[in-house]
Amino acid sequence: MKAHTFETQRTITPQKALQFLKEGNVRFISNLKINRNLLQQANETREGQWPFAVILSCIDSRTSTELIFDQGLGDIFAIRIAGNVVNTDVVGSLEFACKIAGSKLIVVLGHTSCGAIKGACDHVELGNLTELLSKIQPAVYEESKTVDPIARNSRNAQFVENVTELNIRRSVRTIVNRSYILEQMISSGEVAIVGAKHDLASGMVEFYDDTWVSDRVALEAFVHETVREERAAAHH
Repeated sequence: MKAHTFETQRTITPQKALQFLKEGNVRFISNLKINRNLLQQANETREGQWPFAVILSCIDSRTSTELIFDQGLGDIFAIRIAGNVVNTDVVGSLEFACKIAGSKLIVVLGHTSCGAIKGACDHVELGNLTELLSKIQPAVYEESKTVDPIARNSRNAQFVENVTELNIRRSVRTIVNRSYILEQMISSGEVAIVGAKHDLASGMVEFYDDTWVSDRVALEAFVHETVREERAAAHH
């Protein structure tokens, strides 16, 4: 299978990009990988790259996005940072991927049993990791389903998964809120963004339909919902 070119990338819509990833994940969990000549793809992309999507995921060794979405060299940008948190460098990388390199879809991908999430749930402090985990803490505090204070730690698997989902959604909101460039591209329909979670046991990726933002109407509704949630959290 050939690597993407400028011409093929231009024909891909955000919806088509999402379809490519979903189909690739089905192949991954079915152990039916496409036969690729990776050395050939490396040669084909030596003068340039035209990835159709950019995926922000965790550094976890079990969550390689190229593998779980069955993609080859030159197909996707992979941004990896513990807990799939968002900072200025991550936003800048997303802007490069979409505005400069032409990617059509942003995916924020969390995963089950995330060590960074567990660390945040336990309020771990360790060198520079402390600052990284602080970016996950808002999701820990936002989790309201676990009432018993004793159960609000990493030993409670359901609490961890609840925080994981909230952290994914917060990262999607943060990206939209912190980048005027990406906001405008989403508003015009050039780019879409979506949150998702990878199940380590099954390999399956669940996309959160309510985080799919792909046009001006969806963007306005998403921003309005974000403001409403933030006000509710502040009042609480």
